[in-house]
Amino acid sequence: MKALILSTALVAAAIAAPAAAQDYDLSVYTGWQTSPHSRIEGDYPGTGASFDELIGWEGKSFEMPPYYGLRGTWWRSDTFGVALEFTHAKVYANEDDRNDAGFDTLEFTDGINILTLNAMQRWPGLWGSATPYAGAGLGVSIPHVEVATTGGTDDTFEYQLTGPAARLLAGVSYPITDRVSVFGEYQFTYSWNEADLDEGGTLKTDIKTNALNVGLTLKF
Repeated sequence: MKALILSTALVAAAIAAPAAAQDYDLSVYTGWQTSPHSRIEGDYPGTGASFDELIGWEGKSFEMPPYYGLRGTWWRSDTFGVALEFTHAKVYANEDDRNDAGFDTLEFTDGINILTLNAMQRWPGLWGSATPYAGAGLGVSIPHVEVATTGGTDDTFEYQLTGPAARLLAGVSYPITDRVSVFGEYQFTYSWNEADLDEGGTLKTDIKTNALNVGLTLKF
């Protein structure tokens, strides 16, 4: 909740900042993404029986489809900006936990897609040519839900709008030309997901991701 309040305040501050610099950046990144354990709750498809299990998640960042992200930033001043960001993260349930919970398939692998509106702050000249930056955002989770119960006839395999999401990030950018920069950053996302399953089932889970990203930024 504190992260949501902070993100809302930062987005409002960035939108209200005076327009001076009017720089536009397009960034693309990939990296190493993980996800800690979280609890799944809901009802099994077709039976009405409920489940409540702790699941270990695996990121498998470099397996197809790979982990990646896109961010478009409108710098409204030298230090404040607003960004629209999409991250294609993914999580696979640990095989033992998945089987114990009664599922043959339990994953968001195309992926646990996060779309947010961010407030961004940067500090040009603070570290010479390198520019540190940070951001926070609010948005939605649009995962590709892939769920099937053990021995059942259900097979949920579709994109769904499952709930709100929040994002925090911090990194450093370094120019290699007047228009192109490289960057490295840490990024955290939190999404509250409530999915509908085939044959009347439901699944609720909060997914957290941690990522170390590297990428390129093109300045317009």
